[in-house]
Amino acid sequence: MITTTVLLSGCDSKEDVNFKVEQGYALGTTYSIKYEVSGDTVSLKKDIEAVFEVVNKSMSTYLPTSDISAINRGDSTVVVDEYFREVYLKAKDVWRKTDGFFDPTVGALINAWGFGPESAIKDMDEEEVDSLLEFTGFNKVFMSDDYRIIKENKNTFIDFNALAKGYTIDLIGRMFDEKGVENYLIELGGEILTKGNSPRTNKVKNWVVAIDSPLQEEKEQRVLIAKIQLKDKAMATSGNYRKFRVDEETGEHYVHIINPLTGYPQKSNVLSVSVVADICMVADAYATALMVMPLDAAKKLLKNTPEIEAYIISADKDGDLIEYRTKGFQELLID
Repeated sequence: MITTTVLLSGCDSKEDVNFKVEQGYALGTTYSIKYEVSGDTVSLKKDIEAVFEVVNKSMSTYLPTSDISAINRGDSTVVVDEYFREVYLKAKDVWRKTDGFFDPTVGALINAWGFGPESAIKDMDEEEVDSLLEFTGFNKVFMSDDYRIIKENKNTFIDFNALAKGYTIDLIGRMFDEKGVENYLIELGGEILTKGNSPRTNKVKNWVVAIDSPLQEEKEQRVLIAKIQLKDKAMATSGNYRKFRVDEETGEHYVHIINPLTGYPQKSNVLSVSVVADICMVADAYATALMVMPLDAAKKLLKNTPEIEAYIISADKDGDLIEYRTKGFQELLID
């Protein structure tokens, strides 16, 4: 599962010179941040990089010295910081509300079935799946009163990648707010947080974001399927862009996802999900969860979760796209 690339766009007009752009590479992906400043010499790049540093130190599974790496090695003496605690609590909340379909401990199963960065296990059978399920499940991970992470099984591997990028964006937004920045757009790996107005002088002052079609080929010119306007909102898109498969017999488009409840891959014709929320960590987590959930269950969740709006793209057996939008998302669309 990957996060889609979004196109930041706006209406044709001259941009305000007081908007500054910072770009770079962090958390395994690229970022582009546009924010309004009081003069040409003002730069908050060091402050932005400081946010990346504290998140990596706390939650990067690629950094051996991070808190989460120590916890995954079985160190139960680590007292986690405020950043880890906030992400942990939101992950637990989404895990509960999605009945376990959102699960930060599913990484071992993803790798075992050959959908992750590590080598797959050959000849996966019921016995192997059952053994992996023994240490899979966020219900087997707890946080003590003194902020230590306790795992029922030492082999349980925690990975907050499904919401850490969104949380990092939120932290940068908080930093901007504290420094009095009133208008900004923060994009990290295709996930976005906006505040105030874009540097446009015409009628459309909100930030405009375009969503790619999930059926475009890698070398094709970018195909946009929707454009929405955002103000004081976050959006995250999760999908299997260019990862779908076509059944040779039926012609059906589908993707393989791992069901954390059964431990087995399952077919899904959901190709992408875009979620809008007040904060990016929430949008990020639910975009991942809705990709894993059966479509009927996803629609039910959306009806019972007013804090999010969503746009779900699936494909029928002929490869034609089927779109489902909540009412709130529909109101954000522009021509």
